[in-house]
Amino acid sequence: MTSSALYAVSFLPGSAGWRFFLFERVLPIALWIIAAILANRFVNWSSARVTVRIDSQFRNSDSLVRSESAKHQHALIQVVSWVAIAAIYLFAAYQVVKALGVPINALVAPATVIGAALGFGAQRVVQDLLAGFFLITERQYGFGDVVNLSLTGGSTAEGTVSDVTLRVTKLRNTDGEVITVPNGQIIKATNLSKDWARAVVDVPLPKNVDMGKVNALLHRVGERAYHDPVMSALLLDEPSLMGVESIDLDQVNVRMVARTLPGKQFEVGRNLRERIVRSLATAGIAVDPVADAVEDDKEPT
Repeated sequence: MTSSALYAVSFLPGSAGWRFFLFERVLPIALWIIAAILANRFVNWSSARVTVRIDSQFRNSDSLVRSESAKHQHALIQVVSWVAIAAIYLFAAYQVVKALGVPINALVAPATVIGAALGFGAQRVVQDLLAGFFLITERQYGFGDVVNLSLTGGSTAEGTVSDVTLRVTKLRNTDGEVITVPNGQIIKATNLSKDWARAVVDVPLPKNVDMGKVNALLHRVGERAYHDPVMSALLLDEPSLMGVESIDLDQVNVRMVARTLPGKQFEVGRNLRERIVRSLATAGIAVDPVADAVEDDKEPT
């Protein structure tokens, strides 16, 4: 019996036709759909297990303080699971169409036209996928990194990376809001927690201040901070005094820098400023408010 005859029999009102329709059409489709759902859950379960194993090393510490390989593995697992789920559903859709008896060869020409139309209309999606691919392979940032993203149109997005896929990057800012950024719109990515960070504190002082006395005082501040039990866990080495950074008409700016764990430069900077202000006030030296800079760098090899 030919395929067209079988297709006609499937719609006959007799019991044979209904049995054929049930076992040759409905049952395979239902099995493929159930298999796709189970495979999807298995992929999610497997990725969750691997992610928990990676995160188990950081249960007693801040999520920002991670090794670069752990961040990359976390992001890579998310991307692989996303691609696997997409492939599962595409394969299941192909099998459903095949089970319906629709000739696949007849769909080649329409699929070509639809693919060309989607190619022109979905250029942004393709751009996002390519940008995400290079973002992951080049390890620009990973899960748990604090980043500042410059986007097309002059806008920026800053926060902690909570999810990375081939298409989008999700950030959670300090207000708890989740920001979703398409990867193709990222012009520049500034990683604030790559390997290590640097807290930079500029101290404005009067021009007639005794620089010898100030230098000795700031050196003591750095030593005490480094030997403090709380601060020593955040500092990679003792804060160093860089000396006079700039000279204005009525003041001089003295700079102190400190290398910190990834993402801890803000906390260390606040602590150092508090210690410096308290020490200078005790010594009777006035300090005017000034904006502090924060720089981040990758550890030199």
